[in-house]
Amino acid sequence: MKIQETIDYHITSTFFAMRRMYNLLATRNGITHGIGYALTYIGKEGTPATKIAPMMGMTSSSLSRLLKTMEEEDIIYREPDRDDKRVVRIFLTPKGFELKEKVKKAVFRFNNMLFENISKEDLDAFVRVNHIIKEQVKEEITAFQEKNKLSISK
Repeated sequence: MKIQETIDYHITSTFFAMRRMYNLLATRNGITHGIGYALTYIGKEGTPATKIAPMMGMTSSSLSRLLKTMEEEDIIYREPDRDDKRVVRIFLTPKGFELKEKVKKAVFRFNNMLFENISKEDLDAFVRVNHIIKEQVKEEITAFQEKNKLSISK
């Protein structure tokens, strides 16, 4: 098998192509792809900071840097949770809401163009295959973590 025949190659090359496209759109609005992506996860009622990193596939330290940048650029603000003071919730500023709407518009526009070229059956198959891949990745991560725990404790 050649590397160009692997699922990894197709997913990664598609991801990087989409990332380049979204980076160009984000730059036009003075943000990065990462900031645009984070905006999509922050709801009106605020989102716990601890929930954002796993949704984005980021480490906590990477997310901390991203949130710091977003705060410095007046895109978000942080507040302690009303019920649990240990939890910090992330909220969008008016500028953040405006940027989020632009991001959603760009994503929906691109997806609508895709839907014109992808049949319902192909899209359903794509979603099923992606689900299988994600589940396999989760299993691999769990196995790696378990193996790593065992080797650390020895």
